[in-house]
Amino acid sequence: MSHAPRMDRRTVLRGLAGVSLALPLLEAMGREVAEQTPRRFCALYTANGMSLPHEKNGLPEWSWFPQKEGKDFEFGKSTEPLRPFREHLSFLGGLHHPSGLKADPHLCSDMWLTGAPLHNPKPGAFNSVALDQVVAQHTKQHCRQPSLVLSIDAGVGFLSRTGTISYNQEGKPIPAENNPRRVFDRLFRGDRASLAAQREELQHRTRLVDAVVESARALNQQLGQADRAKLDQYLTSLGEIESRLIASEKWIDKPLKVQDHSHLDLDVTSESGRPGDYYRNMFDLIALAFDADITRSVAFMLNREDGMGISDTFPLKLGLDRTHHNLSHAGDKDGQLAFARYDLFLSQQVAHFLGRLQEYRDASGTVLDNSIVLFGSGASTTHNPTNLPTLVAGGRNLGLRHGVHLRHPHARLSNLYLSILRSLAIEAESFADSTGVLHDSIFTTV
Repeated sequence: MSHAPRMDRRTVLRGLAGVSLALPLLEAMGREVAEQTPRRFCALYTANGMSLPHEKNGLPEWSWFPQKEGKDFEFGKSTEPLRPFREHLSFLGGLHHPSGLKADPHLCSDMWLTGAPLHNPKPGAFNSVALDQVVAQHTKQHCRQPSLVLSIDAGVGFLSRTGTISYNQEGKPIPAENNPRRVFDRLFRGDRASLAAQREELQHRTRLVDAVVESARALNQQLGQADRAKLDQYLTSLGEIESRLIASEKWIDKPLKVQDHSHLDLDVTSESGRPGDYYRNMFDLIALAFDADITRSVAFMLNREDGMGISDTFPLKLGLDRTHHNLSHAGDKDGQLAFARYDLFLSQQVAHFLGRLQEYRDASGTVLDNSIVLFGSGASTTHNPTNLPTLVAGGRNLGLRHGVHLRHPHARLSNLYLSILRSLAIEAESFADSTGVLHDSIFTTV
C-alpha cells in the first residue's frame, strides 16, 4: 500500500516575480503539523458532590456513577445528556486525595486541583500549585493568555469557602472572573487603547497599595495578620493582571482567528435568573478561546461549597424545592431525586460544552480531540472525600481511549493529574503526592 508523500511546512509557492508565499498548515503536512497542534486542558468543578442515592430510596438509575463498569456501562438519568459523547469520555471511580481524608471537608475545593497537604511547608502558605497552572507554565509561550480562571462568583473567596480552584506557583489563589462581557473583552478586544487603559488602571491600583503601606509605616503601626493577608491577596491579584497584560501586549500585532460571535449573549450574568443561559455563554467563551488559541489552560468553578455564592440558589430557579447545599445533605427520596435532577442540569451544560469543542476544528482533528476536559467534585456525597466523581473527556489525539467506566479503588487523584500532564506532552516527574501515573486506565501513551 503506497502512502502519499508528506509535505514540509516550509513548502512555498513561488510566483513569476520570485515572491515566496508560505502555505497555510495543511493536513498533508503530516507529523510536523500534529506536533504544532495545540494541546489544551480545561478543569470544571462542581461543589457539594454528586447524587449517589441511598439504596433504600430505590433510585439506582439516578446515580451519577454508572451502575456497570467497563465498556458496557449505561448512563444514568442524571448523565444521559452526555450519551452522544460516549466514545469521547470516561467515568473514573475510586479516586481521592489522601490529604482530603485529614482535612476540614469544606477544604475539598481548595485542594481539588492541587492535592495539597494540610499545611504547605512554606511559611504563610496553605496551598500548592494547581494543575491548570502547571499546564499554563508550559503552554503560555504559545498563546495570548497564560490561563483563563473563571468561577460562578468572581474573586478568590476565602479559605475553605474558596471562590476559585486555581492556585499559582506559590499556592496563592488566583482571582476568578465571572462576567461574560468582561471575559469577552479580555479575550477578544485586546486593542492598544484597551490595553493602555488597563495598564493605567493597574498602575493606579498599585499606587494605592503603596500608599497604604506607606501610611502604616508613617504611623509606626504594623498591619495585623488579617490585613497583611488581604493585602498579599490583593497584590497577587495585581500580579496576575500584569502578567495578562504583558502577554496581551506581546501579541497585539498578531491578528486573531476570524470567528462568529453572534451566538453569545454577553448581557446574561450569574444573577440574571437564567442559570442555563449563563453557563452556556461561559462555556461558549471557553470554546471560542480554545478555537482561537488564545489560551490552552482553563479552570472553571461551577459551584461553591457549603451554600456559598449565587449558585446555591440555582436549583430553586430551576423549579427544585431546595438550595444546592441543602440538596447535598438530603437523605430522603424526594431530596436525593431533586439533587440528581440538578446533576442532570449540570450534565446538560457540560454536554453543550463538549458539543462546541467538537464543532471547532484544528489542522488535525477537532478541538475536543486535542483537549482534555476534567469534570468532577471534591466530595462524593455530603462532604465525603473518597470515591470522588470524576469524568475525563476529549484528548483522542493525545492518546486517550474512551467509552469506559473504570474504578481505581483508593487510587490517588494526583496520579490521574500526572497522567494528564504526560498526555499533554508535559514531562513532569510527579504532581503533588502522586506515586506514578494512573495505571490500567484510559491513557495509552503515559
